[in-house]
Amino acid sequence: MKFRGMIGSLLYLTATRPDIQFVLCLCARYQASPRTFHRQAVKRIFRGFSDADHAGCRIDRKSTSGTCQLLETSLVSWSSRKQANVALSTTEAEYVAAASCCSQLLSMKATLSDFGLRFAKNPILHSRTKHIDVRFHFLRDHYEKGDIDLIHVVSANQLADIFTKPLEFDAFTRLRGVDNALIKGEIESQWTSLIALLV
Repeated sequence: MKFRGMIGSLLYLTATRPDIQFVLCLCARYQASPRTFHRQAVKRIFRGFSDADHAGCRIDRKSTSGTCQLLETSLVSWSSRKQANVALSTTEAEYVAAASCCSQLLSMKATLSDFGLRFAKNPILHSRTKHIDVRFHFLRDHYEKGDIDLIHVVSANQLADIFTKPLEFDAFTRLRGVDNALIKGEIESQWTSLIALLV
């Protein structure tokens, strides 16, 4: 199977397998001229998974935003995307990801309000983000209007980490198990080699 064909087939699977989205998108960046190790990585996606971290792209040092939106305990939307600009700090990268997540949540909220559903409100906000571009401050505006809530989630319980950085195998499988939409599999033996190949 040709490289682009494998990418296309796997992109179809991301509708039900969000845990492969980041590594697939990383490999898809090399469709124009894939090397041998890119082909090997794509073949391993069928058996293994990976993720990325802040400033993880070694070429341009751009960060990856990973988001997931849940309704009650069900995952209903997710994304893993390379950010358009280089983030100067982890705070900035997370603020950009939060803005992306906010946009998706507001869309979901509008849809759900058509069905008469409401979101809970528990506001907490901590930030030192004056240097961040004004276009991302809509997140703060929506928080202040009461449209959304911002709460701190400790890393050990941060489900979105599965979309943003390489995790230890145990942490990955524990977080993956939080979401019943993700298919469980035996991948431990391939885990380290796949991360080493792509990162």
